[in-house]
Amino acid sequence: MTVVERVGAATSRLVAAGLPPDVAALDAEVLARHVLGWDRAAYLCGRRDAAPRGFGTAYDAALDRRAGREPVAAIVGRREFWGLELEVGPSVLTPRPETELLVEEALRLVRGPRAAPLLADVCTGSGCVAIALATELPRARIIATDVSAAALAVARRNAARHGVDTRIAWVRTSCLDGVGAAPDVIVANPPYVADDDIAGLPPEVRDFEPRLALAGGRDGLDVVRRLLDAAARQLAPGGHLALELGSGQAPAVRGAVAVLPQLALVRVRRDLQGFARTLVVRRRAARA
Repeated sequence: MTVVERVGAATSRLVAAGLPPDVAALDAEVLARHVLGWDRAAYLCGRRDAAPRGFGTAYDAALDRRAGREPVAAIVGRREFWGLELEVGPSVLTPRPETELLVEEALRLVRGPRAAPLLADVCTGSGCVAIALATELPRARIIATDVSAAALAVARRNAARHGVDTRIAWVRTSCLDGVGAAPDVIVANPPYVADDDIAGLPPEVRDFEPRLALAGGRDGLDVVRRLLDAAARQLAPGGHLALELGSGQAPAVRGAVAVLPQLALVRVRRDLQGFARTLVVRRRAARA
């Protein structure tokens, strides 16, 4: 049997396990390339060749895991974010494409005359946002925080892989507790799923991603409110907070901003699905 024939059979198996056909086809190919150690160009050139010895056993093991709804990123142990290949695993949230909006907003806010901005990435997880910013802003100073020691270990390895580990200060804490600096920009992808909604999440998320990175309290906004309070107290005057939101949360977060006189709403950005995904607020400059 050729490689592409095995991938076709694997696609059918994953569809039977409940994956949409387009997702099943992509996942079957990605897992085949992972087992073979091929990039996509090698796969396109060699897919009609006979599968090499030992491929079937390793491929079936990977398919067993995916049919059990383990995410592909967890199986292969990596995920691309901002063009960077990052280690992922059970200790960290798998980076999502919509989180790249945080990077875009931070770059939009600090490019210009400011020579060396101080950035804080709260709930850093895999370190994806902090590392992307470090690669884009070589003169920036960056603090990355998380409550999870295991997540920070993954983030440090990812930063070392991309040569920016010495430019990021890693702090195990909640939000910015104990961090005395006044950042020019805070970025955060906090836990924002309401506790009662976790059971209804896709199994790839519910069963394989850390609850610590998902659960945001009764309404999903416990950590969001803490972040807004931290921004009101700790942002440099005129500094900004860029915050990822869950679907439908923008009105409640706008309301939470409105009761903090130190903060002003700047904008809300929608993701490619049209959901209000990223909220940006500014700390008002102190009055003379």
